[in-house]
Amino acid sequence: MKQQSVDIRLKKRKRLIVGIVLLGVLWGILFLLSEFTRFRIDLTEEKRYSLHPSTKAVLEAIEEPLEVDILLSGKLPGGMRRFQQNIEATLETFNAYSAAPITFRYFDPLGIKSKEERDEYIIYLSEFGINPTNLFATENGAQTSRLIFPGVIIRNTTHETGGLLLKGNRGMSPDQILNLSVENLEYELVNMIRKLTRKEKRAVAMITNHGELQDDQGFGIVEALSEDYEVYKVPLQQAKSVKDLLSFDVVIVAGPRDAYSEREIYLLDQYLMRGGKLLMGIDPLAVDLEKAGGEGTVAVGFETGLDRMLFNYGVRINKDLVQDMNFGYYPVVAGEFGNQSQIVPLPWPFYVVANRMSDHVIVKGFDQVMFRMVSSLDTVKATGVNKTPLIFSGQYSRKMQQPVRVAFEDMSQEPDISLFDQSNLPLAYLLEGTFSSVFENRFLPKAFEDDPDFREKSSDGALIVTGDGDWLQGLKDPSSGDPLPLGVNPDSEANFANRELLQNMLKYLVDPNGIMATRSKDLKIRPLDKKRVQAEKSTWQFINVALPVGLILVIGLVKVYLRRRKYAKRR
Repeated sequence: MKQQSVDIRLKKRKRLIVGIVLLGVLWGILFLLSEFTRFRIDLTEEKRYSLHPSTKAVLEAIEEPLEVDILLSGKLPGGMRRFQQNIEATLETFNAYSAAPITFRYFDPLGIKSKEERDEYIIYLSEFGINPTNLFATENGAQTSRLIFPGVIIRNTTHETGGLLLKGNRGMSPDQILNLSVENLEYELVNMIRKLTRKEKRAVAMITNHGELQDDQGFGIVEALSEDYEVYKVPLQQAKSVKDLLSFDVVIVAGPRDAYSEREIYLLDQYLMRGGKLLMGIDPLAVDLEKAGGEGTVAVGFETGLDRMLFNYGVRINKDLVQDMNFGYYPVVAGEFGNQSQIVPLPWPFYVVANRMSDHVIVKGFDQVMFRMVSSLDTVKATGVNKTPLIFSGQYSRKMQQPVRVAFEDMSQEPDISLFDQSNLPLAYLLEGTFSSVFENRFLPKAFEDDPDFREKSSDGALIVTGDGDWLQGLKDPSSGDPLPLGVNPDSEANFANRELLQNMLKYLVDPNGIMATRSKDLKIRPLDKKRVQAEKSTWQFINVALPVGLILVIGLVKVYLRRRKYAKRR
């Protein structure tokens, strides 16, 4: 018996030694691998610590160290502290894949001692869109508030940029905004890094000479895109061939008022057939708001020549105008005070404030977008084309078929809500896939009837269509008359996301599998049931704290008892 028990103990000891040796070998192999290659294992269900290949490509192209100032600092409540930790974790993950070091520090703008320097720095942050947010919290039963700056500043040796990280739709709850902001951290941070490390800009064309861009002469588009793109005004009449357009990554058609010729339609069509990308904001109805005073005017349809082309691609812009109970305001002269006109912004249902977005990466979690005199869209059959609605009208909308009465005097009457009996009308569509040429099985325009490069099908074209061209044009400052950036509303404190929408559309059209794809990350909110937490607090404290300790003590006492009993018998 004694010999048998000795053999058993030797076998156990041998297994233990073998296990320790194998574990040591495994750790040694992992250590050697870490010396020659980088690897990370993400065990989270949603892969929250994994990076998109496009993000890794940007990080691997970094040639010099980057420094990041995290402006969200100080004592924060639970949700904001989690957001702060996620910013830090994302930057640490970026550093793991970066070709050059990425370091960060916490910096509180309100901690600058000199008031003059502090105010100057806060104004500087506003140039990057980083405005302070008033954070409310409860401490010791009392309500407190403090200003925070939920953004970052990123710099290399020569330049710096920054941006706001806390973003979301105004209709979202604070938890939803935080969760969406966490989901978009990778995109927001890598987008800033890309701005610093990019060596060349892509080219974008704005088509002119058909009455486009009348309001601001293209200022809104240029201002929104100038950081990432070289924007050119292109009179399509002067283009000799499709090759003249192929040097542009995206061609923008923004609110034409005159008809396109067959020759010009051919150029746009073949640009799309050869893999070009189009952004088209088309107004199917013409209306002159300067004549909307008194008895008003009428909006009637007119032909741009582009309707047939779009129909062939799979979308139809209806000859109507959408009104919505979630509306904007239009400034009208309400009277005279002395020798000055009194301008008052009044509710205008033709200005649709759209805040219903699809889950597509272009508009996911987006804030409100302002459309001015927008028409609804329908899809039609187009084999090989995927059609994705991006933006919708609100719950209480209506379509008004042409001719549509447009009169400012209607503002004085409260809208009849019973007439607004439609909802979720599509206002913007993304079309992707294999397009068929509008000139397929047709005679080509005379100037191109012998074109050897004519194509009947596209390869990988993409097209975004809206039933309004005015959203691509900024309003004017009422005091100076200067054009304002897209989305800036001089008649209200609330601005709109038109500028960001244009930027996202262009990024997706240029590279749908690029950094825009990082916005597809979806993290689940797992909030605790506060009522259950209060009711079952003691129970779960016992299960999580007392029970594990108690089990260890019981197991220890049982082992001691069995050990004593075992050796007591041997005596």
